Amino acid sequence: MNEGFKYEIREAKIEEWEDAMALAWRTFQRFEAHEYTPEGVKNFLDFISDNGLRKMFMIHEYHMWVALDGNQIIGLISLRSKKHISLLFVDEKYHKQGVGRALMERLWSYLRYKKIPVCTVNSSPYAVEFYHRLGFVDLDSEKVDGGIRFTPMKKELYY
Repeated sequence: MNEGFKYEIREAKIEEWEDAMALAWRTFQRFEAHEYTPEGVKNFLDFISDNGLRKMFMIHEYHMWVALDGNQIIGLISLRSKKHISLLFVDEKYHKQGVGRALMERLWSYLRYKKIPVCTVNSSPYAVEFYHRLGFVDLDSEKVDGGIRFTPMKKELYY
């Protein structure tokens, strides 16, 4: 709990997929789309709209946790390939209130439980400083692939 409001973090339910992806899309449009080419914006939308990704989520091959304020999804984090952060978004009204950090801590708890020693992410330009504050280090300089800008990063998890 943080900043005078209560929120819960838990694994996402199948029926929450659409709302979670809608939050990702809204937040991407507000804070990140201007940093991308039209191709990059389309590729991001295609990624979060992909039925294959949803099917992987449904069979637990793609993990997602949500932060909820009551019944409203206010944030999400997802994991693919057992160690790679695929999506991390927090509703604009909840920025700088600890929700993103709490989602990361939940993810790290899961990775430690699974004994996975490293967490990776391809950070958008908007989130680079956030990841640095959490101990991620750059693996390389910023890249562009399919119009998507990102900096590859990792964080060692210690047991």
